[in-house]
Amino acid sequence: MIRRIALATVLAMTLPLVAQAQQKPAPTPGPSPQALMQATAQRMLDALDADRDAYRKDRQKMDGLVDRILLPNFDTEYSARLVLGKHWRTATPQQRKRFVDAFYRSMLAKYGSALAQFTADRMTILPFRGDEASGQATVRTEVRTNDGTRVPVNYSMRATPQGWRAWDVTIEGISYVKNFRDDFGAEIEQRGVESVIARLEADAASLGSVTSGAG
Repeated sequence: MIRRIALATVLAMTLPLVAQAQQKPAPTPGPSPQALMQATAQRMLDALDADRDAYRKDRQKMDGLVDRILLPNFDTEYSARLVLGKHWRTATPQQRKRFVDAFYRSMLAKYGSALAQFTADRMTILPFRGDEASGQATVRTEVRTNDGTRVPVNYSMRATPQGWRAWDVTIEGISYVKNFRDDFGAEIEQRGVESVIARLEADAASLGSVTSGAG
């Protein structure tokens, strides 16, 4: 459950625009990484508390909430590019778009409903450490399990022209992006990118996820 909740909280955070040259950015518009995570978590919590039973019962309603509150704060395309790794370069523009969308919808179908369990005492955002001027930041949190154990869950964020965006989550030292890159890499080597995309699309469809897509 802890992994489901943590991944759901970020499920849109795994996928990039076109790679941009690393440079020290000008002041990033919008709130700081810490403030963005706090505000997003509070908005999600307020919405859930207003009608939690309905969100538990209605997958489409839950998906819409994720699209509206979480998705705008995650660099889903950037995460997808990192997940595909070297295979991103050989994929066609259409395959890239389909992979970003299918990966997002598949994750939403698997983890979106877990967000209905998110409550105020589940997550604690820890004091920020780092240099925002570098254009990279890590927001550290702890998520409480049912037995009271506190699990470290850290969000990797990057400065973009639109503001800070999350692109990876690390749970107990295990990177979400790296994990999927390793899994998909082996499958792509054996069956090709198209096969992975088709499987993800089928997974999302079979789980009944209805979303607006990943942008």
